[in-house]
Amino acid sequence: MNPLTILKQLHLSNLFFQALAGVALTFLVGYFVPPVGAFAEVIFFGFVVIFGIDLLLLFSKVEPAAGNRIVPQRLSNGDENTIRLQLSNQLNFTAQAEIIDEIPHQFQIRDFSISTSLPSGIEKEFTYELRPTERGEYDFGDINLFINSRIGFVRRKVSIAASQTVPVYPSFIQMRKFEMYAISNRLTDIGIKKIRRVGHTMEFDQIKEYVRGDDVRSINWKATARANDLMVNQYQDERSQNVINVIDMGRVMKMPFDGLHLLDYAINTSLVISNIALIKDDKAGLVTFSNDDSIVVKPEKKRTHIQRIQEALYNLNTNFMESDYERLVVSLRKHVNQRSLVLLYTNFETFSSMERQLPYLQRIAKDHLLVTIFFENTEMTKLLHEESKTIGQIYTKTIAEKFSFEKKQIVKALNQRGIQTILTPPKELSVNAINKYLELKARGLI
Repeated sequence: MNPLTILKQLHLSNLFFQALAGVALTFLVGYFVPPVGAFAEVIFFGFVVIFGIDLLLLFSKVEPAAGNRIVPQRLSNGDENTIRLQLSNQLNFTAQAEIIDEIPHQFQIRDFSISTSLPSGIEKEFTYELRPTERGEYDFGDINLFINSRIGFVRRKVSIAASQTVPVYPSFIQMRKFEMYAISNRLTDIGIKKIRRVGHTMEFDQIKEYVRGDDVRSINWKATARANDLMVNQYQDERSQNVINVIDMGRVMKMPFDGLHLLDYAINTSLVISNIALIKDDKAGLVTFSNDDSIVVKPEKKRTHIQRIQEALYNLNTNFMESDYERLVVSLRKHVNQRSLVLLYTNFETFSSMERQLPYLQRIAKDHLLVTIFFENTEMTKLLHEESKTIGQIYTKTIAEKFSFEKKQIVKALNQRGIQTILTPPKELSVNAINKYLELKARGLI
């Protein structure tokens, strides 16, 4: 092996320096006590021999270890993603190893390491979780191993080439979870309310023979007379209704909660709602708006349409300008011709900020069923439940109560004008949005 390579990979351990300090101390004592000096020479010789054996053990092979990192093709934003490391020891003895994986800089994890033992010739697998909070491309580096024998004087650094770039997409893990529950009709297990449908839907499906359990009010007497047997009308849920997710890209969506911006909560929920709508045979679409150009994905009901929506959501970013609601009105009139359920994800912190946009919201509500979704400030809610002990805390709590009251006033004002609202903590956004969608569908409002 190249001596330069050995020097690059060679790392002396703390144990080496402790043993060397012990040898030096023995020589120091031997200077004053001659018999100890002879003993110190024996110890030093033994130290050199053991050090040499340790070097031979660790550098006996050019490639002492092999392995790879298994990462999903894409990571899910805001969720725990499992990363797997598969490593094998090529040396002829069981080695102790410290594994340091080069994690993308976005996570800001500076102290990641796994200490383990690697038996000779046996592949071992290690897993850890990563929770990204930003969409985009994440660069993984090499896998670094610091290997040592049982002697422990020397550590050999081994770098396994494993550089790769992985994109982080809106939360498809959350989307699949809700999809699974929706397909199996178990949405109530995760907090979705079971809403009783009022009356019949008006979309006729077929006439069929009456069987026990059918609603007698659905008996078709004319068909019964012709067939000389009881016949009933069968209905199905109204289908192909438009569900449009509208996302505000302005500065109000930049506020962070639990590592994610409000925009990311809105993006993740838009993906979930779009997928649920497609499962329910509705058409899902997407519109974004800010102070400049918008993105429009026209509503369709093909199951593959969810991929187009996901790709559109992947590249969304907020800016620091105030959003232009007039642009939103124009965009909806231009691209959405059919009356639709419009889920508007935005945020109003004060009553006056809502009042400025109210004429545009009312204009949208004339053409569509508008649901305005904005966020409860969970940090402020915590303040409201804390006991105030000082004048400063009383003052802070009073201001928090004022903002909380304004949020309730916004809900009341919008409801009075026929605009549906959802005021929700960011973490409960998906559940509350699905509940509202299913409620409006059950009431026959869309």
